Amino acid sequence: MPSRFPFRFGVINERVLPTKDWIDNVRKIESLGFDTFLIRDHFVPDFFGDQLAPITAMSTAAAVTSTLRVGTLVLDNDYRHPVLLAKEAATIDLLSGGRLELGLGAGWLRREYEIAGIEYHSAGTRIARLEEAIQILKAAFSGEPVTFNGEHYQIHGYENVPRTCQQPGPPILLGGGKPRMLRLAGREADIISLLTTSVASGVVERDPAERLAASVDQKLAWIREGAGERFPEIELNLIPSLLITDDRHAEARRLIESNSWDNITVDDVFKMPSVFIGTHDQIIETMQERRERFGFSYYVFSDRELEASAPVVEALAGR
Repeated sequence: MPSRFPFRFGVINERVLPTKDWIDNVRKIESLGFDTFLIRDHFVPDFFGDQLAPITAMSTAAAVTSTLRVGTLVLDNDYRHPVLLAKEAATIDLLSGGRLELGLGAGWLRREYEIAGIEYHSAGTRIARLEEAIQILKAAFSGEPVTFNGEHYQIHGYENVPRTCQQPGPPILLGGGKPRMLRLAGREADIISLLTTSVASGVVERDPAERLAASVDQKLAWIREGAGERFPEIELNLIPSLLITDDRHAEARRLIESNSWDNITVDDVFKMPSVFIGTHDQIIETMQERRERFGFSYYVFSDRELEASAPVVEALAGR
């Protein structure tokens, strides 16, 4: 299904740099035409390395730029009470001039919970808690007093100050890859970040089946089930693998071998919606084709890929 959204591109923070270098890098990201600077929410380095604290880091990024949007990909709902998060988010949105993108998730990294002494409930409980938190956040951003009596949260006349600059609130991004989470995202999110790995077991599982076109079609179908008529209003996001090469076949074979993917062919890799292999011109063409085929228009690259991704951003941003 073709997207009604123009292309835009984000960068996710992957490196903890010295202060001046980090600020210079954020400003470089803005100057290259990227739309958003995003932070993960982890306090153990298991899969992504050491991370900065997301609220503080994106506040700093907003303060040293003027047009770059800032956001999270994604905050673990279990780490912050929604009333406290509503106040933090509204403050960042106000002081940044309306540049916040609020990415939320139900939490998944089991070892992180164990280290912090936070009880690791079932996925169903974590998602139900997130669903309640989203209702509280949206109500808080409305500016009206919030009273909420749920299974997980009880709020009694809370009034959120300050008001958000964006109304009715900053866009909410939800990420996921399984049916219940994607149906919830379809109902509630402005932006949906589709996972092409699985974290359902509490660790990252890089099953290549999650990346196949048929699997992505199924995930999009779950979003549609949740969204109903509002599906065309949802912006679709991916964190792709970007492999710049003049020899697509050789690079695809290396990808298969490095990941020990069994029963995956080079042709399968070429058709994976989250994998882009080829010259910059080939990748630019493929992105346009996949926006028509799947609807993805918002891509997020690692900050280790600025040079590789910059020509794609220059060619497609805003188109």
